[in-house]
Amino acid sequence: MSDQLNSKWKIKLHEVIYGTHTRAGKVFDITLLIAIIYSIVIVMLESVESFDSKYHSYFNISEWVITILFSIEYILRIICVNQPKKYIFSFYGIVDLLSTLPKYISFFILDTQFLSVFRALRLLRVFRILKLIRFVGESNKLIRAIKNSRSKIFIFIFFVFIISIILGTVMYLIEGPENGFKSIPQSIYWCIVTLTTVGFGDITPQTALGQVLATIIMIIGYGIIAVPTGIVSAEYTAATKDKTSNLKNSSCQNCGADIILSDASYCRKCGNKLTNA
Repeated sequence: MSDQLNSKWKIKLHEVIYGTHTRAGKVFDITLLIAIIYSIVIVMLESVESFDSKYHSYFNISEWVITILFSIEYILRIICVNQPKKYIFSFYGIVDLLSTLPKYISFFILDTQFLSVFRALRLLRVFRILKLIRFVGESNKLIRAIKNSRSKIFIFIFFVFIISIILGTVMYLIEGPENGFKSIPQSIYWCIVTLTTVGFGDITPQTALGQVLATIIMIIGYGIIAVPTGIVSAEYTAATKDKTSNLKNSSCQNCGADIILSDASYCRKCGNKLTNA
């Protein structure tokens, strides 16, 4: 009887914390988002000296209250899943832990409370809370497109690096140390900065031939920007043509992972059979 009550309690807690299909779950997650945004604003204002000198005590108390609440929430998230390790070592599990640690670490190392801005990553939960699972699916397509095009992008970047070495060396021979190009590595640095259209302006060519070469590099730079974009866009287009299942908004009771596909029978993370599949 005790085990059955404990199981029901865990299921109810899981629905509130991980689920957004119930009213209580929506209220919990929206409240959590408000707390996250509030804590980030507090951390930012605390870094402004004029605000901190006037409201330091208020900022400190608020930060402690938020930290304690997040610590309790983190513990409850571990308790209500059947396999806590799956959650603890998941992306959200690590982010949730990082969001609670800075204030405690500030006991030993000063100013680490500013690392609380890591809590901004928790706002990614908004994709589930507002039932914008469609955007999660789209982000998965983008990640898949980047993975599929990584070899092409690597070859392209390697090719750009070779061009930078060649053109940087040529610029070194044209300008020389007397015009600020003191070494080939420094000239390569200038070429990369120019090729990526950043243009810090700390080194500039002085000779007419050097300026012509710099103009050519700038024009090449604009063309280079379009290449990786085209590679990823082509892969993304191919990914969107794939047949996709309907999306849903739920989570695995075993590990807490989001369930995205409505026709899923097993969790994509831990393999647990889904009772509401």
